[in-house]
Amino acid sequence: MKLNNYEIKGFIKVALLFFAFLIGFSSLWFTNNLVKKLASQEREKIATWANATRQIAASEGDNDINFIYEIIQGNTTIPVILTNEKGEVIGSRNLDSTLSVKSKKIEKKIEDMRAQNEPIEVLLDDGKKNIIYYENSLLLSQLKVYPYFQLGVIGLFLVMSYFAFSYSRTSEQNKVWAGMSKETAHQLGTPISSLMGWVDYLKESKNNVPQKVLDEIDHDMQRLSLITERFSKIGSEPTLVSYNLYDVLEESVSYINNRTSIKVDISLKNEELFKKVSVNVNKPLFAWVVENLCKNAVDAMDGEGQIYFEIDQILPNSVVFDVVDNGKGIAANKFKTIFKPGYTTKKRGWGLGLSLVKRIIENYHNGKIYVKSSDLGKGTRFRIELNTQV
Repeated sequence: MKLNNYEIKGFIKVALLFFAFLIGFSSLWFTNNLVKKLASQEREKIATWANATRQIAASEGDNDINFIYEIIQGNTTIPVILTNEKGEVIGSRNLDSTLSVKSKKIEKKIEDMRAQNEPIEVLLDDGKKNIIYYENSLLLSQLKVYPYFQLGVIGLFLVMSYFAFSYSRTSEQNKVWAGMSKETAHQLGTPISSLMGWVDYLKESKNNVPQKVLDEIDHDMQRLSLITERFSKIGSEPTLVSYNLYDVLEESVSYINNRTSIKVDISLKNEELFKKVSVNVNKPLFAWVVENLCKNAVDAMDGEGQIYFEIDQILPNSVVFDVVDNGKGIAANKFKTIFKPGYTTKKRGWGLGLSLVKRIIENYHNGKIYVKSSDLGKGTRFRIELNTQV
């Protein structure tokens, strides 16, 4: 079975994630075992060091004393402190040169060693005892930290891989959007030009076509031309022009009101506030946003209800306004999903409307659009933020 690009990318993501976890788990397991073995060996070394110390204390001759000293001197990596049973420091090995035997720092060092490893007691022939405190060597300490460092590297690798794939997917989607839009505009352009010629022919002919009919045909032709222009702008950098927010919204609202049921009321609340604001928009694309939001709301209300636009805030460089309806509402876990291409609750929907709306607002106008709030069975409030000129 042949896999498509999305399935291949999905498989690669899962494979990378699996191998990353496998590498991380294997590394942790191996390093932990190595740390345990090394810790055991270091304790054996200290036990040998302790035995050598006891033998020196009990030695009456020089038969094996040099060999015993060699054992003691052979410890060059493990920090060790030797005390008598009263806690007085008798000797030490591999400590920081700044530590003084009589300082408080040495007492703190002994406490740290006791917390890290169980002290070893050295029983002497006279019944007294010495105590050996030790801590892990530098190598062992580094090995204990190494797995976490390695996990951090693996995590960084996963994050970088995720962003790389996301960027690749976004780029591919942008190319698809642009290609489809421009091809649609191209395919519409030829028949529209032909139809415009036929309309001009009808106007000049003597077929007694009612003027009202010609006006309606002409209006629909202009509408088709506007749709073609919208598609042609997707994928290219649109020109933003300053428009009065009220004028832009009112034009779109009037168009939709004339083409929807009289049972649906679409309006602007606090019109005077809208009239105070100018927004930097591409008018054809922004009108497309308004129409898509209103059409979705009408569908959610089953052709009966109320839609209104309401300003929330007018800031020095931006305006925040809401599009509110009293339709079916949106589940909270779908607030972000509804903007993804292909998501739809309609039987014959393509799931492109809100995805296109988000692309126009955020990619082409540097604004924001999101679901501010929604209650199932009560309605939804979409929030839009745009750059302004007050």
